[in-house]
Amino acid sequence: MQTLKDVPVGKHAVVVKLHGEGPVKRRIMDMGITKGVEIYVRKIAPLGDPMEVNVRGYELSVRKADAQMIEIEPF
Repeated sequence: MQTLKDVPVGKHAVVVKLHGEGPVKRRIMDMGITKGVEIYVRKIAPLGDPMEVNVRGYELSVRKADAQMIEIEPF
């Protein structure tokens, strides 16, 4: 299983499944990250957390802990 945390800078991926429970999963979905959406990894902070991604035409910062709950398929 590959997660969003594993995607290198400058690469695209498609969300396959969201892991997590209750409010955490709901918060990820409220940010626009749902099954089938394309994500582009723009950059990663100098200390490695958070990472900046482009989702549905806007930029979003995601913590590595949250990124680990997002199963992806690279392309």
